[in-house]
Amino acid sequence: MIDNLRMFILRFIKSKKDTPFIAAIAAGLYPILYYFASNFGYVNSIDHIGFFIITFIGFPFLSILFLRLVFSKIEALKAYKNYIISVLNILWFGILLAVSTTGFNIINLIIILIATLLLGVFLAKHIKKFIVFQLFMAFVALLYITPKLGALIFQSTDWMQQPDNIETVVFKNTPNVYLIQPDGYANFSELKRGHYNIDNSEFENYLKNQGFTLYNDYRSNYFSTISSNSSLFSMKHHLYNRLVFKTVECYKSRRIIAGNNPVIEIFKTNNYKTSLLLESEYLIANRPKVNYDYQNISFNEMPYLTQGFDIQRNLVDDLKTQMRLNSSSKNFYFIEKIIPAHIAQSRFDNLGIEGERLAYIENLKLANTWLKEMTETIEKEDPNSLVVIMADHGGFVGMNSIYEAKIKQDDSDLVRSVFTAALAVKWPKNQIPKDLEFKTSVNFFRNLFSYLSDDKRYLNHLQEDASYLAIKKEAPFGVYKAIDKDNNVIFDKITD
Repeated sequence: MIDNLRMFILRFIKSKKDTPFIAAIAAGLYPILYYFASNFGYVNSIDHIGFFIITFIGFPFLSILFLRLVFSKIEALKAYKNYIISVLNILWFGILLAVSTTGFNIINLIIILIATLLLGVFLAKHIKKFIVFQLFMAFVALLYITPKLGALIFQSTDWMQQPDNIETVVFKNTPNVYLIQPDGYANFSELKRGHYNIDNSEFENYLKNQGFTLYNDYRSNYFSTISSNSSLFSMKHHLYNRLVFKTVECYKSRRIIAGNNPVIEIFKTNNYKTSLLLESEYLIANRPKVNYDYQNISFNEMPYLTQGFDIQRNLVDDLKTQMRLNSSSKNFYFIEKIIPAHIAQSRFDNLGIEGERLAYIENLKLANTWLKEMTETIEKEDPNSLVVIMADHGGFVGMNSIYEAKIKQDDSDLVRSVFTAALAVKWPKNQIPKDLEFKTSVNFFRNLFSYLSDDKRYLNHLQEDASYLAIKKEAPFGVYKAIDKDNNVIFDKITD
């Protein structure tokens, strides 16, 4: 087989036949696969595949055909026709690779334009060898991306199946429900201690005066926005799908969060109108099917090459608009804002432990101001509603970067810093249910639906209130139970 491949390559190199389509594929294929490999969670959709084929392969191919036609019609240019494939192949390869790695940068593109024009002329007689080299690079990139593709294809959603008939629950209480999610907002009890050591009493007192009940020691079950929210809205543990193909991210999570989950279906079954209000496009960056009745960010305004933060919406204004339009319906709103967020993503570019803590404090102040504006808007327009402030995870304060969450930690306060999450609920008419326990996010909606239906049977199938980490360093790769159902920090590997 190897000999046959070698002979095929040699015949291609020695052939005098022009191959504009192969040249176009070679120019765009590696940049496509590189971008997919580096940003797979943001681009794993059919829409993105179509976009990349059109822009990264279609445009180079059409440009080659067009210039070949132009150069063949103009006498003064005919002598340079043989340089077209070489110049455009290298030009497009350089431009697309630059866009895939550093984004759109005019200076870089000008430099690439000049360099590739010269290189294209110089390599004209050897262009087919360069095309083979490009295709080899694409093959290597494909090998790298294969585990991610495998995870996307083979990660099952069977784990979402409910153990009872909760999906047919009938609400007896039907207030409008507002789920406000400030990203990375640590629980009020944890802010006072551990590595946070932050005085947030002014905002705590504000919430209490507004009728909110604060649930101390509440936490998330997973460490990221995507992994935490997919479990929240599924009311089940996914355990990172046991890290299928050794990929930490659950690649189907964005589709689940975008409304393809039992929680949204339950609200719809009970004749609620559902609205997804996002500050940025992070949760829908890969253009999943959105099952909410309304989304404030449309795919038409989203760039294809995005990591989720190109759009900034005013959520208070968007909510006011939807509240006016939805005045005659029962409503569920999921409102997500990326603040106070967590500490630095990069282990190479951060402010250090104390610097990141101080930056978190400043962002916490901004989050408090925004939450006041949001809750006062709801109170004014919809005073008898059920309002939930629930964070997706903690702020990771005490670490240099969130990378350290994937390293086995012996400091229990660092582990709690990852999962601690704010939870405050304003119950309608200030009638606080006494028989519900809000410990972790995976069981939040089961508790809520038990309250709305006045049916305790749905509490018989609560998930374990444990928190899980995917560990890559200082311990064998795998999923570990980091905090148990009794809120003890432990380190137990999950095995089949």
